[in-house]
Amino acid sequence: MKSALNRSVTRRDFLYRAAAVGGTGFLLNAMNAWGMGIASTMSGPPVLSGSGKGKSVVILGAGLAGMTAAYELNKLGYKVQVLEARGFAGGRCQTARKGFELTELGGETQRCAFDAGQYINHGPWRIPLHHQSTLHYTRTFEVPLEVMVNDNDHAFVYLENGGPLAKQRLRPAQIKADMRGHVAELLAKSVQDHLLDRQLTDDDQRALLDYLKHEGQLEAGDLRYKGRTGRGFAVNPGAGMNPGPGTPSDPLGFHDLLASGVGKVYSAVQDYPMQNTMFQPVGGMDQIAKAFEKRVGRHIRYHAEVRTIRHGDNNVTVAWKDTQTGKESTVTADYCLCTLPLSTLRMVDTDFSDGFKNAIKAVAYAPVGKIGLQMKRRFWEEDDHIYGGHVLTDIKGINTISLPSTSWQKKKGVLLGYYNYQTDAIAVSALSPAERAEFALAAGEKIFPAYRDAFDSAFSVAWHRVQYNLGGWAEWNDDSRKNAYPLLLEGEKRVLLAGEHLSYLTGWQAGAIESAWQQLARIHERAMA
Repeated sequence: MKSALNRSVTRRDFLYRAAAVGGTGFLLNAMNAWGMGIASTMSGPPVLSGSGKGKSVVILGAGLAGMTAAYELNKLGYKVQVLEARGFAGGRCQTARKGFELTELGGETQRCAFDAGQYINHGPWRIPLHHQSTLHYTRTFEVPLEVMVNDNDHAFVYLENGGPLAKQRLRPAQIKADMRGHVAELLAKSVQDHLLDRQLTDDDQRALLDYLKHEGQLEAGDLRYKGRTGRGFAVNPGAGMNPGPGTPSDPLGFHDLLASGVGKVYSAVQDYPMQNTMFQPVGGMDQIAKAFEKRVGRHIRYHAEVRTIRHGDNNVTVAWKDTQTGKESTVTADYCLCTLPLSTLRMVDTDFSDGFKNAIKAVAYAPVGKIGLQMKRRFWEEDDHIYGGHVLTDIKGINTISLPSTSWQKKKGVLLGYYNYQTDAIAVSALSPAERAEFALAAGEKIFPAYRDAFDSAFSVAWHRVQYNLGGWAEWNDDSRKNAYPLLLEGEKRVLLAGEHLSYLTGWQAGAIESAWQQLARIHERAMA
C-alpha cells in the first residue's frame, strides 16, 4: 500500500478529491459548509423587527440597489425619498427597444429603431441559477422568465489568428471532443506504460484507465482516439440507405489544436457564474426594473441630479438640481443610502473625511461596450442551425457574438454584435454609432456570410461614456479590497453606501440587491438603537 492515505489532507486536497469524485455539486456543498461558497449567499431580504415609522431615509440612485432598499424600507415604515438623475429607473438595468434614446458623453443621440418586439439588453443580460436574490424578486413580482442559452456546443469558435485552424468555423463540440480525446489518449498511454506509477496505486491506475477510455472514447485495444459522434458528422444520419447511418467526421489533429491557441478564447468548463443554462425576463431585462418601479415609483423624484452631500451626527442633507428646469432643492433625512456608482460619487461635493474620499477614488471602473444588431432574417438558425449561445472569437474588439434565446424561428432577431472590455472598449467607443455598426459587420461577416446582407439597424453603448455610470462595473484589486472596501462598507456617520460595487458580485444584479439588503439592515439596526 502506498503512503498517500497516511498523509494529512488539506482543505485544498479534499476539494480536489471532492470535485473528482462527486462533481461540482458536491464540491460547492463542501465549500459552502466551510463558509467558502462563491455563489450568491442570500436568497431573501433580512427579516427585521421593529418599525421605522417616524424616521426618514434619502436614497441616492434608483438603480436596483436603490429600489430594493426603498421597497424594503418602505415595508418597515420608513419615509423614503429616492433621487434619480435620469428620467427613468433601473440604473444599468436597461433594455433598448424601439424609441429608446441614449446620449453618451461627447457623442450623438441614438434612438433605437428596432422593430416592435425586438430588443437588446445592453446592460445586464443574464441571471445565473444561483443568484437567488435576483430570482427572489422575479418570483415575488411575478416577472416571467425564460431560458437564456449561455453555452451552445453547436455555436462557433472562430480564430482569426489560430495557426493551422485559422479562419475556420469550429463547433465547440468538435474542440471539446477532440481535445478530451487526444488528452485522454496521451494520459491513458502514460498510465499503460507505467509512467505514473509513482503518483498512482495499481487500483488508481485501473480506475483512471476505465475513466479515460469512456471520457475520450478510446479504442479498447490501442487506446487511440479516432473521433466520436458527439463532435458532429460530416454527413448527418437520415432515412433510408442514403445518407442512412451518416458519415463520421474526422477529428482535428492534436498538434493543430495546440498550435491554434484555442484556449485563449474557449474552455469546456466556464467560470462559476457562467452556467450553461441561465435565465432572462421575457421581453427584456428591464422588466425587473419596471417591476420595482411599479412598486416604489411614487417615492422616486426623477431628473434629480445630486450636487452635494452634507452629513452630521443627527441627519443628512442632500442638495440636488432638477436637470429639466435647473431649479435647485434640498432634502434632509435621518439617514442616507447612497447607491451612486463610485465613479460618479467621487465627483459629488461631499464633506466626507479625506480617508473616505480616497477610498472612493481607489476603485476603478471597467470600460465596457456592447452593440445590438437587428437582422432581417435569423440566418444563424436557418443556415447554421444555431439556437442561442455565443460565438467566441479572437477578432480584436469583438470578443463575443451572442445569439438571441427568444423568439425562435421568427423572421427577424437582434444579436449581440460585440461585447468588449478595457482598451478594446475604449478604442471602439471612439467611433460614431454608424462606424461601430460597420466595425461589427466587418467582423461578423467573416464568420457568417449572410451577416451584412441581413443587417437592418444597430444600437450601441459604451458604458464608460454614459453620464451617470462612467463604467460597466467596479473593478477591485487586492489592495483596494483590503484597504478601501472595509471603509466604504462601514460608511460615514449616517451615510451608508450600497450597489454592485459594495459586494463580491460586482457586475451582477445580485450584487446590487444583496448589498442593499445588508446596508438597509444596518440602517435599521442603528435606527432601532
